[in-house]
Amino acid sequence: MSLGTQRQFAAALTDPAVPVPQGLTAWNGPQPQRRFAVYRNNVVSGLTGAIASRFPAAETIVGEAFFSAMAAEFVRLHPPHSPLLLTYGDDFADFTERFEPARSIAYLPDVIRLEAARGKAYHAADAAPLDPAVLAVLSPERLADVVFVPHPSLSVLRSPHPIVTIWAMNAGEAELRPIEAWVSEDAIVVRPHMTVEVRRLPPGGAAFLQALAEGKRLAAAVDIASEDASAFDLSANLAGALQTGAFVAIR
Repeated sequence: MSLGTQRQFAAALTDPAVPVPQGLTAWNGPQPQRRFAVYRNNVVSGLTGAIASRFPAAETIVGEAFFSAMAAEFVRLHPPHSPLLLTYGDDFADFTERFEPARSIAYLPDVIRLEAARGKAYHAADAAPLDPAVLAVLSPERLADVVFVPHPSLSVLRSPHPIVTIWAMNAGEAELRPIEAWVSEDAIVVRPHMTVEVRRLPPGGAAFLQALAEGKRLAAAVDIASEDASAFDLSANLAGALQTGAFVAIR
């Protein structure tokens, strides 16, 4: 099969509007359209199932039928480029933002980003979290210049929506109930040991962790977090980061 035919074959697999490539034959006749259609349906069904398995909370929010239709459109426009499907759908949240039928569910893309971060954390390399005792022996002057090495599984997400609460209620982690205070929520996602942790961050926490993860000194990260939120509490945020295993070493 020529390279051009392979590309036509791949394009036709995820888009029913693309004709069956010329030159294909089936064992039971010269017209392979029916057998190709079955193959196409199996491929699309498998890929939409892979997307659903990565984003179960999002599927719960919109319902199985809606999610299946949205995922099928994603598959048509964004077929996988690798046989490994662990990261397939990393751009599903960006697609969802542009998917007109889902535009009214403004928080849905951020919930999908949180679920994608959970998948990334689950498959990240293992690493022992930083022992807080390492910091206890440093003087305040030296502590200000410390640079933290982030855990391989660490992600920090910011959202104008209560995404941690929404995710938890639709992932079976919290009771499903009306959200009375619709406020922004930032999240840390990390897997310090065997279990992926998702926690809501206090004021300034996301800016603080993002700055540290980018390699900024502790003093600079504190300045950034304080500008982001006047209520930023260094002690609480640093203790929370160490408790969740967000870092593996200091420099």
